[in-house]
Amino acid sequence: MARPKTVYLCQQCAHEAAKWLGQCPACGAWNTLVETARVDSPSPRSSSGSASRSGGGAFGETWATLAGDQDAGSSRRASVPVSLADVNPDEAPRRTGGISEFDRVLGGGIVPGALMLIGGDPGIGKSTLLLQVAARVASGGSRVLYVSGEESARQVRLRASRLGALEPSLFVLAETNVEAASAAIARLDPAMVVVDSIQTMWSDALASSPGNVAQLRESTLRLMQVAKARDVPIFLIGHVTKEGNVAGPRALEHMVDAVLYLEGERYYSYRLLRAAKNRFGSTNEVGVFEMTTDGLAEVTNPSAAFLAGRVARQPGSIVTAPVEGTRALLVDVQALTVPGGIGIARRTAIGADLNRLQLLVAVLTRRLGLGLGAQDIYVNVAGGLRIVEPAVDLALAFALVSSFQEIAIDDGTVVVGEVGLQGELRPVGQVERRLAEAARLGFTRCILPAGDVDRITGVRAKRSTSRSGSATSKDSERPANIVWEGMTLVGASTVGEAVLEAFGAGALRSSRASSRRDDASGGARGDVLARGGRTRLVSDALQQEDSQFEDDDA
Repeated sequence: MARPKTVYLCQQCAHEAAKWLGQCPACGAWNTLVETARVDSPSPRSSSGSASRSGGGAFGETWATLAGDQDAGSSRRASVPVSLADVNPDEAPRRTGGISEFDRVLGGGIVPGALMLIGGDPGIGKSTLLLQVAARVASGGSRVLYVSGEESARQVRLRASRLGALEPSLFVLAETNVEAASAAIARLDPAMVVVDSIQTMWSDALASSPGNVAQLRESTLRLMQVAKARDVPIFLIGHVTKEGNVAGPRALEHMVDAVLYLEGERYYSYRLLRAAKNRFGSTNEVGVFEMTTDGLAEVTNPSAAFLAGRVARQPGSIVTAPVEGTRALLVDVQALTVPGGIGIARRTAIGADLNRLQLLVAVLTRRLGLGLGAQDIYVNVAGGLRIVEPAVDLALAFALVSSFQEIAIDDGTVVVGEVGLQGELRPVGQVERRLAEAARLGFTRCILPAGDVDRITGVRAKRSTSRSGSATSKDSERPANIVWEGMTLVGASTVGEAVLEAFGAGALRSSRASSRRDDASGGARGDVLARGGRTRLVSDALQQEDSQFEDDDA
C-alpha cells in the first residue's frame, strides 16, 4: 500500500516545500502554501518501459488510454521523429462558433484540437457565452458536450432554456472526475467540449481535493491530451483571483493554446473579450458584447454604443479614438475638477490609468500653469470601458482643461495623442484606422500630433500664423489645418498648441494670471537658471504668449 506523504504546494507557482512557509521561496508570494496529501502511485505497467518515456506516475497515461481505449499497451503508437519540412503545412479548417465577435478574438474560428482557457470575474458571463457558442455549433448538427462541474443537468437546462440554447445535439454531463469526462468524450465523439469549470475537476491519480494546484495541473494535462488525440477543441472555464488572474499555477496558462479574458464592469451591460494568448491568431483582437436578458449579444457598432447618450458641447467631455486590437473605437472621456478641501487633493479614475492621470495633472500644472494641485479630480470613461493606451493622453488632458476652465470643445472634434513629460505630443500608431472610424460616425476634425499629420499626408504642416495675428520672430506659429479624406487634421507639437487650437487663448489666459499670482507668493512655474550673475525665469511652451497677455491686460 502506498504511503501518503504530506507536502506544501504554492497555489501560485506550484512550488513544493517540505514544511509550511509564510512566503514562497520560488515566486515570493505570501500565504500561498497549502498542505497537500500526496500519494506516490506506482508507475503504470508497460512491457516496453512506456512509463519512463511518458513521465510515470500521474502523468504516465498514454494518449490512447485518454482517448478512450481500454488496452493502452495494444493500442500505443510509438512517436517517430519526422522532418519539419515534411510536415503537411495545410491548416486544419476552422469551425465557426456562430458568433462573429467570438470568432474574431480566436483569429477566425475554432481550431480543431485546441485547448482554450477563458477567465473572468464571477457573474461576468463566461458560462453564458460558451453555452451560447455550444448551442450555435450544435445547431448545425454537430454534437457538443457541456461538462458541468458546478451545476446539475437540470440547472444547465434551465439556463439554456432562458438563453434559447436548447438543441438536440447539445449534450450535458454533470461530472467532476476528469477520467469519467474523458471516457464520455470518447463515447460521444463530440465536435466541441466545454468544461465548466476546470477548478472543479479532479483525477483519481491524486489524493488532493479539487481546486488544488496539483489537481488543476493534472486535469488540464489530461484534457489537453484528449484534445490532441481526438482532434476536438476543448474550452475550459477558469476562476480568477482578486488580482484578475486565472486561479491556479501559471503553468496552467502555458499548457493551453489560448487564454481569453471576459472583462467589463459588473454594473454595465458591455463586455469585452480579449485574447491574452493565442497560438493560432493575434492577441490584439477584442470582441464587444452586450449583456441582455437573452444572454450576450454581439455589438456590431461598438463606437456608436459607447457614445450613446452623450451630451454634446459639455465642459469636461472629450471624444477620443483608442485602438483595441485591430479595431478603433470612439469613447467619451469625462473629467470633473472641483476645489479640494483640507488635506491632500483627491484623484479618482474609472476606466483610465490612475498613474497616467497623475502624470498628466503634473504636466498641465507645470507646462500650462493650470492650478490643478488643489483640485479634486474625477475621470470616467463612459460605458464601462477601460483604456490604458497612451494615445488617449491628449483627450484626458483636454477633459481636465475643459472642466477646469468651463469651456466646451467644438462638437465634431475627436482628439488623439500621447503627452510626454515635457509637454510634447508624441506620434501614435494606426492613425488612419482611428480617423476612418471617426469619419464614419460623422466627426469632421481631429487634433493629433504634428508628426502623425506629416506621416500620413506626406506634407509637413505649415506654421505661419501667430496668435497675435502678425508674423514675428518672437511669436510661435500655429499648426496649419490639412484636409485628409474629408477629415480636417490639426497637428500640434505641444500640449499648449493643442489646447489653444481646441479652446482658444481664453483657456490659458486665466491660468497665466493664476501662475503669476503663484510666482508672487513664491511658487515659480518655470525653472530658475543663473546666467552671468542674473537669475532668469524660463517658462514653458507658452512663454511666447506673455507679451500678448500683457497687452490685453493693459
